[in-house]
Amino acid sequence: MTVTSSRIDAGDLAQVAGLRIVPKRFYGRWVAAALIVAVLIWLGVAFAKGDIAWPVVAQFFTAPAILSGLTNTLIMTVCAMALGIVLGVVFAIMYMSPNPVLRGVALFYIWFFRGTPLLLQLLIWFNLALVFPTIGIPGLFSWRTIDIIGPFMATLLGLGMNQGAYTAEVVRGGILSVDTGQTEAAKAIGMTRLTTLRRIVLPQAMRVIIPPVGNEVISMVKLTSVASVIQYAEILRNAQTIYYANARVIELLIVAAGWYLLVVTLLQIGQYFLERHFSKGRGVRRKVKRAAAQEEPA
Repeated sequence: MTVTSSRIDAGDLAQVAGLRIVPKRFYGRWVAAALIVAVLIWLGVAFAKGDIAWPVVAQFFTAPAILSGLTNTLIMTVCAMALGIVLGVVFAIMYMSPNPVLRGVALFYIWFFRGTPLLLQLLIWFNLALVFPTIGIPGLFSWRTIDIIGPFMATLLGLGMNQGAYTAEVVRGGILSVDTGQTEAAKAIGMTRLTTLRRIVLPQAMRVIIPPVGNEVISMVKLTSVASVIQYAEILRNAQTIYYANARVIELLIVAAGWYLLVVTLLQIGQYFLERHFSKGRGVRRKVKRAAAQEEPA
């Protein structure tokens, strides 16, 4: 037999040797699948036979209070993530700055907001009036802090500034993933540092930044539930208000869980298409490399 390719298929060798190919048995997979199916059936039966009034779930799934809480959750997610992304980009650039003052400020910001619990930060913002009774410029204008830092603003500042500390590290990692040769080439043609970041570094770093930031958006949807402790009327807070009145605890919790799952599912789909959009260039380069490898002589 003459072999015309450097790659020999195992099936061809077996046929030449007159052997019968026996597929490998994966018994562990079948056992694991059976256990998973059994657990799912058990959970389904438990919820079907449990003391759950499913008509109440259907009734409150589109209740005005629940939809209002859902709207507040989505608004807070968008606003807090927008603030977090802006702060993350700014402090990531400050962190990588050669200026020691800017770098020190960025280090302190990231250290503080990553080192303290989110719930504690929310409580501090909500009770900021105990430290600063008024906010403004003395002699010109001032407002009572309690009138400005309400549940919405305290939640926005708490979630947004906490998110900014984590996003700063994500953005910094994305910037570091870009080849330094491109930055040097940009400097050679006279680009400023900010122009290089805006036109060369950040667009390429987006491939690395988008996946973790997408996960942070999904986490933010769920983190808004922590704001219920400072009376922000998000979906869980409104669900709790309802079940305090009608004692249908598990039913209202199922309603809240259903909306969270629906929103997160839609965000995951959007994240998939966004990642695919920013990875187009990478896919083209991979195809070119494969074509070049196939054209090389054996």
